[in-house]
Amino acid sequence: MVGTNGTHGPSPYEEKFADFIRLLSETKEEVVLINNPEVLGDNYEEIVESLNRLADGGKHLVIVPRKERG
Repeated sequence: MVGTNGTHGPSPYEEKFADFIRLLSETKEEVVLINNPEVLGDNYEEIVESLNRLADGGKHLVIVPRKERG
């Protein structure tokens, strides 16, 4: 299998965020609701990749406001 990074197998991002990638590919909903923005990544590159994948999937992102998180 060739990953999106052009090498065999999944990229480190794809391994780390496999559940997030699966959610984006399997959900039919247009809106993805997350409780904490930290789930998008631990650094700038991961966050940008997550946002790009959301956009590529035609999804909209909603983050629960801090005062409403349980």
